[in-house]
Amino acid sequence: MDQFDRVFRLHRLLAGRKTAMPADDLCIELDCSRATLYRHLAYLRDALGAPLVHDREHGGYRYEGGARFELPGLWFSADELAALLVLDDLLERQPFGLLAQALTPFRARLEKLAQRAGVGLPNWRSRLRLLRMAARSAGAHFGSVAEALARRRRLRIDYHARHDDRMAMRTVSPQRLTLYRDNWYLDAWCHARRDLRTFALDRIIAAEILDEAAQEIPEAELDRRLGSSYGIFAGEPTATAVLRFSPRAARWVAAETWHPQQQDAREEDGALVRRLPYHRSEELVMDILRHGPDVQVLGPPALREMVLARLRAALDGYAASTAQKSRPPPAQQKSLSR
Repeated sequence: MDQFDRVFRLHRLLAGRKTAMPADDLCIELDCSRATLYRHLAYLRDALGAPLVHDREHGGYRYEGGARFELPGLWFSADELAALLVLDDLLERQPFGLLAQALTPFRARLEKLAQRAGVGLPNWRSRLRLLRMAARSAGAHFGSVAEALARRRRLRIDYHARHDDRMAMRTVSPQRLTLYRDNWYLDAWCHARRDLRTFALDRIIAAEILDEAAQEIPEAELDRRLGSSYGIFAGEPTATAVLRFSPRAARWVAAETWHPQQQDAREEDGALVRRLPYHRSEELVMDILRHGPDVQVLGPPALREMVLARLRAALDGYAASTAQKSRPPPAQQKSLSR
């Protein structure tokens, strides 16, 4: 650790303690000699104004009277600074980086502290890559949705649904915003359907905040209804998928959390059998298909048949395009028929 880290660590060790900490213990924690410890103690007391006292009776150091003392200004360890700078950049690259905007006044100070701590890196932002392959825009009404959510007001929206390509006007009570797979969704109580629904923010065409108070849904009910099934689709689980991944695919899948209640079992050959609850199958089918021949649906039969139907449709599409390419051009067909 350098001086920056040691002073920060020393403060953390002493903050909130009611009893003195022996000098030998401090040296062990800071991995330093007594002489170095005394320099850090003097800096903490004289330069930073810490109410540091030497407790002769216990042969250690503490803050006077157990005082609640915080280091002046923004003060982080080198590791925390590096992590915060990376987080700041990731937030800035997200659409509508509200938290990144809140951090704007502190950015210059953060970077100065980072340089002082030895983690300042020239052009460090160019060394970060954030790949957002399937991300969609948060839409033009993110601000209205967020405001209605914060103020606990109802929201009137015009919504263009993807699954049936229909436009509908809905009055909803926003419950929470969800960032899922780099895309924003609104979980809300739909007053027309009298049920919980999830709306993709990029499909909200118009939004108007109403004066009526939002209908409140208990958090436990939201978790039970919206968080108990696979993926983004709302609804309590109605079936359990049983998937068998090949030994090769299992090396990746075993480290992935598809659902909090998933159950995994290894087979002798290294294959992985995963069981997970789901309500609607559309998203689950897409995730199954991306593993191609490395996954088999063992159950339930309806899910297996749906995956088979998609695979057959894909094969039929390839067969039709291959047959079309193999046909001779019209002029050549006429010459062959003569």
